[in-house]
Order: sequence, then C-alpha cells, then structure tokens
Amino acid sequence: MQRESLSAAEARRVALAAQGFSSAPRLRQRRPFDPALSRLHVLQIDSVNVFARSHYLPVFSRHGAYSAPALDRHLWDGGEFTEYWAHEAAFIPVADRPLFAWRMSEFRDRNRANGRAERLDRTISRVRDQLAERGPLFVRELEEGPREQRGPWWDWSDTKHAVELLFAQGEVVAAGREGFQRRYALADRALPAAALAAPDRAPAQRALVAQAARSLGVATLADLADYHRLKTADARVAVRDLVESGELRPVRVAGWTGASGAPAPAWLHRDARVPARLAPDALLTPFDPVVWYRPRAERMFDYHYRIEIYTPKEKRQFGYYCLPLMVDGRLAGRIDLKADRAGGALLVQAAWREDRAPARTADAATTLLARAAAWQGLQEVRVSGVGNLVLPARFDAAA
Repeated sequence: MQRESLSAAEARRVALAAQGFSSAPRLRQRRPFDPALSRLHVLQIDSVNVFARSHYLPVFSRHGAYSAPALDRHLWDGGEFTEYWAHEAAFIPVADRPLFAWRMSEFRDRNRANGRAERLDRTISRVRDQLAERGPLFVRELEEGPREQRGPWWDWSDTKHAVELLFAQGEVVAAGREGFQRRYALADRALPAAALAAPDRAPAQRALVAQAARSLGVATLADLADYHRLKTADARVAVRDLVESGELRPVRVAGWTGASGAPAPAWLHRDARVPARLAPDALLTPFDPVVWYRPRAERMFDYHYRIEIYTPKEKRQFGYYCLPLMVDGRLAGRIDLKADRAGGALLVQAAWREDRAPARTADAATTLLARAAAWQGLQEVRVSGVGNLVLPARFDAAA
C-alpha cells in the first residue's frame, strides 16, 4: 500500500487538531467539556498541586478559563466517567472501562504469581467486607485504627496496598475524591453492569489503538502503544487490523526517522484532517498528551522535555514544575509556576524560551500567564527573572 506524505508542519497541525486545539476555542454552553474530553479520551491525574491539579489543565489549555468545580461535577456526578490505569491513573468514559478488562486480569495474575495477593489475603477480605457492609469509604476509614503499621513502599499500610490491588484488578473503583484521596467502592455496586463486561483482549486492544489514533491524528507505532500503555507487539497486531479495515492509513512524515535513520512508519487516522492553519497558544500540563510521551514531543516539536520534580534542587536545569509553553502551535518554552494563594499571586519562578521560539513568545506568555492567574482566582503575576524568557516583573491578572 502506497504511503501518503505529510510535511512536519502538516503533521503538527493534524496532531493539534486531533487533540482538540482549534481556532474557535470557546466552551459550549451545553455540555461544555465534551469537546476536550472526547478528543483526549484519557484525562491523566496527578497529585502535584503547586499551580493547579493536572487534570484541570488540558481543558484550560484548549478552551480557556472555566469553573474547576463544574468539571469535577461533570466527572463525578453524571455517572459517565470513572478512574483507572488507562495511561497512568486517569479519568476514562465508563462506557470504555471494559476495554481495560484484560489489564485487570493481568494485574490479578501478576499479584497471584508474585505472592502479593496471598500476603494480603486477610486484609483484602476485610476490605471487601467493609465496603460491602458500609458502602464507599476512604482508606483512613478502612484502616484498623490510626496506628496501623506502615510498609516500606510509599509508607503505605497493608489496607492501602489491599485496596489499590483491588482497584487495579477492577473489583474496586473510585467513588469520588477528597483532595487527592480516593473514596473507594465495590465496582459491582458503583457501576452499571455494562461497565463490568470483559470483552476479548484482541478486539479491546484494537479499539484502544483506534481511539489513540483518533486522539493523536498521526502517529508512529510507539505513539499508539504508549497512549493507553499497550505492549508494542499488541499494538502492532491492532494496527495491522485497523489498516486492513481502512481506519488507519500509512503515511510518511518528513523528518520522522527511526533508530536506523530510515523513515519511521506512521499512520493517519481516517478522520484526521490537515487544517490550513492552526497556531494555538497554550500553557500545558506536563501530563498533557501533547508532551507526555517524550520521544513524540522531541520528534514532532524538536522539544526535549523532562519533569524535574524528583531531581534534587541543585541539579535542576529549568525548575521544579515547568509547564510547556506553546506559541503559534510550536513548543516554544517552559515556565516554572507556583500559586501563592495567600498572597494572591501567580509566581513565575523561572521562564525559558527555546532557541527557535517565535518572536512573539514573551507577549504570548504574558497574556497566557495573566489569564492563568485570573482562572485560579489570583490578582497578579510576579516574575522572578530566572531564565532567558524576559517578562515584565509584575503584571495584573486578566481574563
């Protein structure tokens, strides 16, 4: 089959359009979050809250300011979303939870094989009984008193280990959160029967690769496998089937090469479009699909990105929690942000621009930061001056 060709710029526009960036980013009046959530498919969750919880950022990046509590209500109260290990921990549509039944089964087999399930058997039985008798509970409500012994892994108690094992195996689900703590419930009590189905592995993985292709627009095999954390061999089988059905089309992208230097095979989803022009500006979370697979970010945007949360302070190159900065559809810099809520200010602890950043990068960053501060209910932006992206030392928040 002959491969189509795309320039590097066309591939970037395809990918950004597939990810929900558009020239008309305003939220809808009815069901405002559907466009972003349907494009993303998975909304990754992370505990870091120095600026805003990570799952709030993708909607802001694509549509601007909105009410975070309204998104929480949409995710938790409507019964349409649930949490699972879909990339990392992430919100996914309840209707697509069965597509991960094979992963739940793998967790179950692994926990039996490594002896973890046997070691926690008594605690697992107690957790099941407590959730059946008392309904949804936090770990602190499940633990055997405030002094339950902690283990060496993340300082987790046996109860925490047990409930997370049951979550991974699909027996337990998140039924809400308080801060970043999950409230747990038995899956068969909290979800509709259809969400508990277990389709065969191959068609489920094929559906996940098809969804990844829709969300990415154009992608290599590694990109498609990473989106829902599939093994490359499994993704390869799914890609073959999707090419045969016509859902994916082979494509060559200028500049996309493999380890050998030869052109890297890539595929275009049949619904993908090449916008004539698409040049969005945005602040991205480090866990946005645009950048979460670092080899794709380097290949597509020539942007080398690593999060430095776990890097010792003296060894950090850019900052603790740098948000990628997109200008004119290019990844043009990174900004280390912290919300000083007591002081009513968004603190720019460092700001950096890439070597080939657009000339208007500083102006775009200033506008985005003013909007981000207003979205977070802060009154001003204060800039430390660290980094090579020169911004005003202080400016007001602006919607």
